[in-house]
Amino acid sequence: MTLSAPAATGAREICRGEAALGTRTADLGLCRHETVAIPTMPTMASDLQRLVDHLGARLRRSVAIDDAHIRLLAYTAHTGDVDRVRVESIMRRSVSRELIAYIKAHGAGHEGKMFTLPASSSLGLDVDRIGMPIRYQGSPLGYLWLIGSEGPVVDQALDAVSEAAGQAALILHGEFLTFEVARGRERELVRDLLSPDGELRADAAGRLVEEDIAVDGPVSAVVAAPTHKPGQPPGEQARLALQIAMDHGRRRLPPKHALTLNRPDHSLLLVTWSGSVAAAAKSTQELAMSVHERLTVELGGDEDPSCWVGTAQTRPSLAEAYRAYREARNAADIAQITGVLGTIVCYDRLGVYALFAKLPPEELAEGIHEGIRPLLDEASGHQDLMETLQSYLHNAGDSQRTSSQLHIHRATLYQRLRRIEKLTGLDLSRGDDRLAAHLSVKLARLTRLL
Repeated sequence: MTLSAPAATGAREICRGEAALGTRTADLGLCRHETVAIPTMPTMASDLQRLVDHLGARLRRSVAIDDAHIRLLAYTAHTGDVDRVRVESIMRRSVSRELIAYIKAHGAGHEGKMFTLPASSSLGLDVDRIGMPIRYQGSPLGYLWLIGSEGPVVDQALDAVSEAAGQAALILHGEFLTFEVARGRERELVRDLLSPDGELRADAAGRLVEEDIAVDGPVSAVVAAPTHKPGQPPGEQARLALQIAMDHGRRRLPPKHALTLNRPDHSLLLVTWSGSVAAAAKSTQELAMSVHERLTVELGGDEDPSCWVGTAQTRPSLAEAYRAYREARNAADIAQITGVLGTIVCYDRLGVYALFAKLPPEELAEGIHEGIRPLLDEASGHQDLMETLQSYLHNAGDSQRTSSQLHIHRATLYQRLRRIEKLTGLDLSRGDDRLAAHLSVKLARLTRLL
């Protein structure tokens, strides 16, 4: 949270922390976190900074402006100490969901009305804040903050704060429109960049560079997707969470080194790196972890796991983004389907699944053992047997663990296994038959038959 305030940690510690963070992210190929949340908007940054500087000088007190997600946009300098909320907002570029909920619970949703945010040591907020919502035609765009310990806001100061909030709303709304136009062109070219048509991809890559939207270089991809059932795209809240998580990842990168595209059931972050391929691979994994962490938080953790992230091998140029995207998406999809590779998976870790991913669904379906097919038919009433077979194979034939997982007696497990062997013609005590069954189960999941 980007609210200026004195308290436990010295301002000098922030400076040292920012320097340390800059060193660490530079080693990863990521840029130092900037004061402005959206580095592609230099005009907005300077306009907002002039606004808070003028208001701070007029009121002789500290002023800060956050966006709607409580991320720093501009703030005045001050020499006092700062609390943990202040430190984390600068260092991590985000605040906890608990703090955001606390802000909303104390009047942040009231249009045009100043509110007081009481101190809360459990949230790291050691000093009261005074907030003014920034809205444009009813839409929340951010907050203007003052420090409660610097005194109450009298009528004349209230007028100045209200006027500044209105000016900030115009700046933010204007930049939003400009930003959307620029992003619209970016989305158009990224869609072409991912086209199966090679000539269209090459043209899009050239235009992205020529129009100064992106720089060329080794490219990798991060694809994130929330947990969802086949044929049932994620809801609106999940899609919003995807957008926020990808924007969070994008802000970790230098300008013109990242491109994003949101799809109905997943989101893509393309990255061009300026370092070596080896360094790019390391940085991509760090970026994927950051995106996964933020997406998990935004989704609220209602499901376990709640999301999946796939990354690609680094490709030599922007024109190869299509291959990187396919790899990252396959990695995310297969991670969710198999459930055994982890929630953040690089394509080069897929092993045999990478081979499966290259085959069309109809060919994959042909590889399913004939004896397994009847168990996949929902009309056959063998769902309990299919569930038992999956659990038994996943647990490497461990009957005790399988029966415990299925909440059945071990004798019941053995009865089901005998029925499975009779129906399929497979002997689950033989390695080859067990392999055929296991591959069939995985193929069925990859082809959405299971």
